[in-house]
Amino acid sequence: MDRISGLPDEILVKIMSLAPTKAAVSTSILSKRWEFLWMWLTKLEFGDELYSESEFKSLQCFLDRNLPLHRAPVIESFRLELSGLYFKPEDIRMWVVVVVSRYIRELEIYCPEKQHILPSSLYTCKSLVILKLDGGIILDVPPMVCLSSLRTLELKGVRVFSDASLQRLLSNCPVLEDLVVNLYHHDNTLKLTIIFPSLHRLSLYIGYTCDVDEFVIDTPSLEYFKLEDRNYDSHPCLIENMPKLTVAYVDVRSTDLQSLIGSITSVKYLTISSKAMFGDGFIFNHLEHLTLRVWDDYPWNVLVQVLKDSPNLRELICLSEMNDHHQNFGLFLWDQPSTVPECMLSSLQKFTWTEYLGRPEDRDIAVYILKNACRLRTATIDSDTRLFTKLEMITELTRSSRASTTCELIFY
Repeated sequence: MDRISGLPDEILVKIMSLAPTKAAVSTSILSKRWEFLWMWLTKLEFGDELYSESEFKSLQCFLDRNLPLHRAPVIESFRLELSGLYFKPEDIRMWVVVVVSRYIRELEIYCPEKQHILPSSLYTCKSLVILKLDGGIILDVPPMVCLSSLRTLELKGVRVFSDASLQRLLSNCPVLEDLVVNLYHHDNTLKLTIIFPSLHRLSLYIGYTCDVDEFVIDTPSLEYFKLEDRNYDSHPCLIENMPKLTVAYVDVRSTDLQSLIGSITSVKYLTISSKAMFGDGFIFNHLEHLTLRVWDDYPWNVLVQVLKDSPNLRELICLSEMNDHHQNFGLFLWDQPSTVPECMLSSLQKFTWTEYLGRPEDRDIAVYILKNACRLRTATIDSDTRLFTKLEMITELTRSSRASTTCELIFY
């Protein structure tokens, strides 16, 4: 007898749980003893590959036959990724019904087609802790919802059946801590209301064609906030104060930043991608790490404003991006501030410019920072050599004066 066969079933199941589900199932052909051992697995994962029609039918028959007979009393996680077009919504609905009946804790479904596949029992699953839905799933939430244990919810690309349907789901997750909502397309105008005293992380994506009438956010415990709003139409935005917020990522196309910026002034790490000014009176006293995404038509007064409003900034990163055909090359010139921002004199230690374009205003900004940042330790320039030679860039910046005698200038 080999050593593995001498191990108890519980140990064998633990060993199988370390392998992909498909590999674990294949052990059923080894012997009579191994035939049903995989049915005690508490973590099941199917899909994650491109199936032919015959392969998917085999998977479908396998799940139809074996999932209802699964022996584990509790299924910790069930992940289903379907990349083909051969499934029937009623089959997936039945599989979800089965795992919900086994006190599922983590459920993840990717479905490429526009389908109603979620049973009503899912929305009253008290054991569910993590729910991730991706693809063309239609979110049609029934009147009765109670997800009392749900802590992580991801809705990526799902189609919302109605405004009320989405709000019904969001308002019945009392202990939710992590929320991701990606709205790529929607047939009707949405009003998005996110009110969670317990929420720690929030990521919102609003696509170009998604019509959001307004959104309201009230999350006093939030620590991480990411907003990508690709819709150029301005919509009312009511965001309450986020006193515990530490990290924020803001990428917006509309021009109304007042409410948003006023709610994220407590951040320590900030990434901002916007050409809009956000007004005076906002001070980022805790901000230490700032990343600015800039374009070739970027209004550099946004940089000036953020530097003035961040007295304790330690690290500045500029990420350059090119517009198509460079039509606005040099449109916005650098307007050197009349007074040096406080952070340049007392706290800025690290400066990085990625995809440095080498325009006259870029050179002026880089030289200004080197000339005035008294505590600067490193300045890293990662150049884009499509517009000028690297040797010219190195010569220009190396010859510029530096306020910090210990500053190391690094080129890539």
